[in-house]
Amino acid sequence: MRDALAAAGYPERVLVACSGGPDSLALAAVAAHFARRGTVDGHPVSVAAVVVDHQLQEGSAGVAAETVAVLQELGLSPVQLRTVEVAATGFGPEAAARDARHAALEAAADELGCGAILLGHTLDDQAEQVLLGLARGSGTRSLAGMRPARGRLLRPFLGLRREETLEICAVEGLDPWHDPHNTDPAFARSRTRVDVMPLLEEKLGPGVAESLARTAAILQQDADFLEELAAGRYAGLVQRTDDGVWLPEAAVRELPPALRFRVIAKAAADVGGQQPGYGRLQAAEALLRRQGSAGPVQLPGNVSVYRLSLAGQAEEKLALAKQPGQPDVPRGGDGCGKLVFRHHKTPQH
Repeated sequence: MRDALAAAGYPERVLVACSGGPDSLALAAVAAHFARRGTVDGHPVSVAAVVVDHQLQEGSAGVAAETVAVLQELGLSPVQLRTVEVAATGFGPEAAARDARHAALEAAADELGCGAILLGHTLDDQAEQVLLGLARGSGTRSLAGMRPARGRLLRPFLGLRREETLEICAVEGLDPWHDPHNTDPAFARSRTRVDVMPLLEEKLGPGVAESLARTAAILQQDADFLEELAAGRYAGLVQRTDDGVWLPEAAVRELPPALRFRVIAKAAADVGGQQPGYGRLQAAEALLRRQGSAGPVQLPGNVSVYRLSLAGQAEEKLALAKQPGQPDVPRGGDGCGKLVFRHHKTPQH
């Protein structure tokens, strides 16, 4: 934890997120050690904690209340209990719970004046994340797993195995809560944890989890480098209108594929969309080849992208045709060579 706080610039006040499970409870115990000392490497520090009740399981309120009491006994102060409503987002229950939890953590950190939020993810969690990303055919950013630091979020235990957090709890005399969802075969992550990872260790030998986590660390560097390049290219290419953005078709076509796809994804995000999957990105990128349809291609988050070409050409007529519920597309020869992105308030059909 010392290294994580040092990398974050030694925030004077930190917030521990704790579910009562072994990983986050072990993290709370380690944080409490520094809280009692009042310093980290000579820098003053105080530690607060928050328990988030997602209300997704029977008895969750009781588990949350017991966890609050344990954290208070450890000496963390103040300890907040936040109850959240998990709304359906279309990306699955785990993603919805994560979004609700992170919103609650950020709100608690703002209220308590905390410069960092400590999360208890371990090396095992990182390995499972990479394996799930690989199984889903995700790109570099997904395979890079969880970052040790992202904004205020810090993950000091990414180098620790899950069994080590159990040992910390045992040494500290703590009785962690074991979330039944972690072994529920209804969840892909649970199946990965209970069935897939042990099988890989059995068939390939020990060290699979460490290798997957090491892969994530390497890919994080690669992904960061590509994202930095793509951000610079996008900033130099994007043109803004009252109702969207457009990119010069020829310039985007000349980009290397790794940057071209990222620039298209950035344009979609810029107008309020969500991260497109590879299939949708391929469909949008195909517009640059001037073969077949000029669009529109629908991207997640109610974003459409189309190619606006020379006036009078057949492909432009298709692109300029007003789609139900879409705003008017500007007409005229001045639209030559544009890849146009627009966001719509209601889903397109």
